[in-house]
Amino acid sequence: MNWVGDPNAWVSLVTLSFLEIVLGIDNVIFISILAGKLPHAQQAYARTIGLALALVTRILLLLCIKWLMGLTAPLGTIFSHSFSGRDLILFAGGLFLIAKSTHEIHLKLEEADSKRVGQARAGLLGTVVQIALLDIVFSLDSVITAVAMAKDLAVMIAAVTIAVFVMLVAAGGISRFVHRHPTINMLALAFLILIGVVLVADGLGQHIERGYIYFAMAFSAIVEMLNLRLRSGHRKSGS
Repeated sequence: MNWVGDPNAWVSLVTLSFLEIVLGIDNVIFISILAGKLPHAQQAYARTIGLALALVTRILLLLCIKWLMGLTAPLGTIFSHSFSGRDLILFAGGLFLIAKSTHEIHLKLEEADSKRVGQARAGLLGTVVQIALLDIVFSLDSVITAVAMAKDLAVMIAAVTIAVFVMLVAAGGISRFVHRHPTINMLALAFLILIGVVLVADGLGQHIERGYIYFAMAFSAIVEMLNLRLRSGHRKSGS
């Protein structure tokens, strides 16, 4: 606990907590969309389990820093590109995210075309397994960022814990908002496809600056908020 009296450690904690929250937004969106397919009584439970798994995964990876750093060591070369264990995990996770999000978009379009009111319900176990698998992928970038920014393991664990707690508090509101507005739900799925493409690109050694991605997502979200406000105004005026 020597870091408690170190001002630099507190600066690292605040900065890293903020970055972990930003990096965790995509995780919250994914969990919210998957949990939304469960019966209402199980949705909050699934979100809590999903974020608890995210916290456990991040802490375990932090405790295995030596092994984690070993994931960046080259395993072989394909078409003049050397790949590592991290690359393979990001590539597979990105493909899964693209496939899952595309499937969800397809289902929603089918529901809209057939004007079906209900939707197929997913199983709790299957949902938790999918969340756990994607938590591993999302945790990699989160933990590598923590290792790069902080020197003290306790600071890293504290920042990750704070970030997951904030996500847990916000997850319910985000989930209700996403599922209350179909266009927001579709936008969130499009964001997940974008994140999947970024993960695949990272796995192939083509790094895309996260700042550009988050700016594009924020800009799209702001435009959609304006659209929601405009539609709400039209409904109130009866036009």
